[in-house]
Amino acid sequence: MFVCFGGSVTTIVAMTLLIPYLPIYIRELGVTDPRAVAQWSGVTFGATFLMAALTAPLWGALGDRYGRKSMLIRASAGMTVAMSLTGLVQNVWQLLALRLLVGLLGGYTSGSTVLVATQTPKNRSAWALGVLSSGIMAGSVIGPLLGGIAPDLIGIRATFFLSGATIFCAFLATTFLIKERRPARAPAAEPGQPKRRTAWSGVTHPWRLAALLTTAMLLMFATMSVEPIITVYVTQLAPGTTAVATIAGVVMAAGALGTIVSAPRLGKLADRIGHPPVICGCLLVAAALLTLQAAAQNNLQLGLLRFLMGLSLGGLLPAITASIRHNVGADGAGQILGYSISAQYVGQVAGPTTGGFVGGHFGMPAVFLSTSFLLVVGAALTWWTRGRVPSAERAG
Repeated sequence: MFVCFGGSVTTIVAMTLLIPYLPIYIRELGVTDPRAVAQWSGVTFGATFLMAALTAPLWGALGDRYGRKSMLIRASAGMTVAMSLTGLVQNVWQLLALRLLVGLLGGYTSGSTVLVATQTPKNRSAWALGVLSSGIMAGSVIGPLLGGIAPDLIGIRATFFLSGATIFCAFLATTFLIKERRPARAPAAEPGQPKRRTAWSGVTHPWRLAALLTTAMLLMFATMSVEPIITVYVTQLAPGTTAVATIAGVVMAAGALGTIVSAPRLGKLADRIGHPPVICGCLLVAAALLTLQAAAQNNLQLGLLRFLMGLSLGGLLPAITASIRHNVGADGAGQILGYSISAQYVGQVAGPTTGGFVGGHFGMPAVFLSTSFLLVVGAALTWWTRGRVPSAERAG
């Protein structure tokens, strides 16, 4: 778990370093029109997540067959090469191709999630996933901060080489320090008996699983839908301020800090009282806090509410992932968890797009209120499917 934690931090830091200087790099590659720079920045950044969403179930299925550690080795080795080569590109098309390659060959954090979920005892899985989630979130905060400093010190291209070297350290730690316990293969079916063809055959409660996948997507949708409008909202709450970017960065970091603090603790709570109550409770609290954010009077209130929302969201992904793991057979867990990761990526892509559209046409408060409604829907869906299984199994 600690190797996966450290590897996830380093790979996420390396992946998010480029956020502050990506438009600058694109201009260096010959794109001069400001609109084209903005478009290429969005396309090249989103390409990685799109490819990762499409391939996560495939890597999960291969992990079920050949081992989850091998998938982490593949991901860290592939990302080392792809990130290093990004520092050598000569035009924006090469940059796009390598960003797609990172999404295709990468997936260290998703692979870590699968490995920790399947190797940890079930009664501690949500806590372990909460620790891992804190590392992932910490990496996503540290990365952009370092990305604003490193290019000025060593140059943009050298920053990509540094990213590759950082991921290579994760590759070495994964290769030599992780010990995976492989489950025994299921015996072949007797003649005349139907063969189990897919990982879905091992799902104990399909309705619950469908609700969990939907909730995972809604969670990331809700988290990311607000991101594009935070800076604009900060400006509206403090007209005439000259430190909009700084305030917006602090407000966004406040939510991430809340998640880092609460994820292991809420994961431990989910292990003790059951996953559905924690999922529903966190969703409802986050929905209430989003409603309050729509009525915020100043940026101090907004930052405090974002921190509290981060606290409430921290326990969701660990509890959702652990609950999915409890409802899937061990030999098909990787593939099903891959679908969960794909659902999260769908939310990450759809959230900012929808949030920007709603904010532009209906105003900033509408984004918070509509997102709040979606979280209430997710809570109702989770509670409804919880009631579709025998009471003795609900705690799982």
